[in-house]
Amino acid sequence: MRIDVLGAVRALHDDGTPVDLGGPRHREVLARLVAAEGRMVATDTLVDDLWPDPPVRAVGALRTFVAALRRALEPERPPRTPPRLLVTEGPGYALRLPREAVDVHRFEDALTRARRTPATPSPATPSPATPSAVPAALADLDAALAAWRGPAYADVTAAAWARRERTRLEELRLEATELRARLLLDASAGAGAGLVAELGAHVAEHPWREPAWGLLARALHGAGRQADALATLRRARTMLADQLGLDPGADLRRLETDILRGTPPSPPPAEPRPPAGSPTTPTTWPTGVRLGPRTTVELARTLALAGGDALAHSRRDRLAAVRAAERTGDVALTARVIGAYDVPALWSRADDPEQSRAVVEAAERTLDALGPAGPAELRARLLATVAVESRSADLTGTDAEAHAARAAREAEALARGLDDPALLVFALNGVFLQSFTRPGLAPARDATGAEILDLATRHGLPNFAVLGRLVRLQSASARGDLDAAAGHAEAAERLAATTEASLVPVLTAWFRARATAARSTEPGGPSAATAAAHYRAAEDALAASAAMPGLHRGLFPLALLGLRLLHGRPAPTDPALDWGPYRPWTQSLVLLAQHRPQEARAALATAPEPPHDHLQEALWCLTAHAAARLGEPRTAARAAAALRPARAEHAGAASGLLTLGPVARYLAEAENCAERG
Repeated sequence: MRIDVLGAVRALHDDGTPVDLGGPRHREVLARLVAAEGRMVATDTLVDDLWPDPPVRAVGALRTFVAALRRALEPERPPRTPPRLLVTEGPGYALRLPREAVDVHRFEDALTRARRTPATPSPATPSPATPSAVPAALADLDAALAAWRGPAYADVTAAAWARRERTRLEELRLEATELRARLLLDASAGAGAGLVAELGAHVAEHPWREPAWGLLARALHGAGRQADALATLRRARTMLADQLGLDPGADLRRLETDILRGTPPSPPPAEPRPPAGSPTTPTTWPTGVRLGPRTTVELARTLALAGGDALAHSRRDRLAAVRAAERTGDVALTARVIGAYDVPALWSRADDPEQSRAVVEAAERTLDALGPAGPAELRARLLATVAVESRSADLTGTDAEAHAARAAREAEALARGLDDPALLVFALNGVFLQSFTRPGLAPARDATGAEILDLATRHGLPNFAVLGRLVRLQSASARGDLDAAAGHAEAAERLAATTEASLVPVLTAWFRARATAARSTEPGGPSAATAAAHYRAAEDALAASAAMPGLHRGLFPLALLGLRLLHGRPAPTDPALDWGPYRPWTQSLVLLAQHRPQEARAALATAPEPPHDHLQEALWCLTAHAAARLGEPRTAARAAAALRPARAEHAGAASGLLTLGPVARYLAEAENCAERG
């Protein structure tokens, strides 16, 4: 018996004929047990991994799958004899197969053995272990890499555990590819010529991996192309400097020195692996279906929940339905049409300000027509709509914000008096979006998110359960609790797999990039280049998602700026970067990086107060940092006053998408500058 998961899940008899494993759930159970590497997986864990919202008879269904798998894996087993492969152990099940019978275990074991292979100090002085150890390690790696038939667990697409395993194993595959090249270069000075094309393609696909650049330079040097090797290292240096403001690592610097001196390049140590679960490649998400206009808001709501291109159509069709309802003169009908679009909203800035204004104005007209004695349910839905749609940047201002906040509180109060959980979670959505009136409100938002999640879970409202998880992810991120935020991210992904919320994995990929950026400052953590690669992958996925265009523009440059500040580096100055709506707060730092202090001072003087949204702490921190660098005590004092309530939070992390580091660091800069003034 052999089981393969490096590709679609399959089992093969000793003679190579396939085993009929049954349906998708049967294969998923088998795959989950393979991922446990022989350890017992509790029944409750298997149920949760198979069903984000387990049915009443989930345990019975699981037992049915296990029984069918046992028959498939051991067809010759006599009745009433205990199984030998898929066994019951304690409160769960375990798969008892030799490691060499599972392709993923063979791959991991081959990589482990290859890592122990001694590196040759230089081609001129080979290690005594090289003649026997290197060919064996290379044969191991070649066989292990050849076993890959596609992404790991390729047909288990929805499960969160499988996504985590795919990410982890893809990182190991890249490491194995680079280790194989290193061993070949260590073993033979003439191996470079045969590796140049392979490593060139590898670098083009994974440009943020510094070890890959070093290997390509070594291969070129071994092929007698010293000038090309130096040019490759210069390209790596330029890419790191332009994109990240960072110098190459010690290994690349040492390699360049060796080549310039004409000494045989010494092999660099293997790159440390990033934490399991870190994203490595961008993910392509389905863009939905292009549909023609519709006249009912119910269909628009359905399309909005589907996401992708359908979301843009739903917004347009929704406004058309509202206007058509108003033309009928039926106030109650208009109120129902406006309030029926209870689509969960996470971001504090609307994608389409013009439409948001039109919807708010229609809701206000309808509220006036209903009067204070109108039906509480209709008034609550209209008020919640005002609170949700007033998040647009074009609707900000003291009076508009105060009015929207009052609408949120009134909608919540009305909803609590009615026995309608769906209405209450919609009202709480408005409360959440109006909780960005000042920095430092992450705890209040977390309490709102917890109530949304509890109501949605108890009353079967999966789309709002996703919202509750994402709100709690953002709040935990703001407090710097990355473990709690990661738990909410995984739970949101499991829910999204059943609700077809395609944007959720895009947002959680951004969170994981934010977490990688934070950990890049820790000893032994991932490199800044790795963090930048994760931000780039998340940016590509967001750009391809056809949703939340108001979020997309300027976010990647802001994330890179935050990464640079974490590492004490100046702002990026690449003119191709589109700072989008964040330019007023980043321009002074960009000009400082270009050594233009007078222009930077003028830019800082014209920067307005940051909008009251997810990124206000980040923009205030940029203001504080620029004021401290330029010696502007008044601006520094204004930034310090705004940031004090958020002293315990992390700048930009309330978005769940990026981080500039602890607010306390920027607050201290601003206070010191203000005191000196």
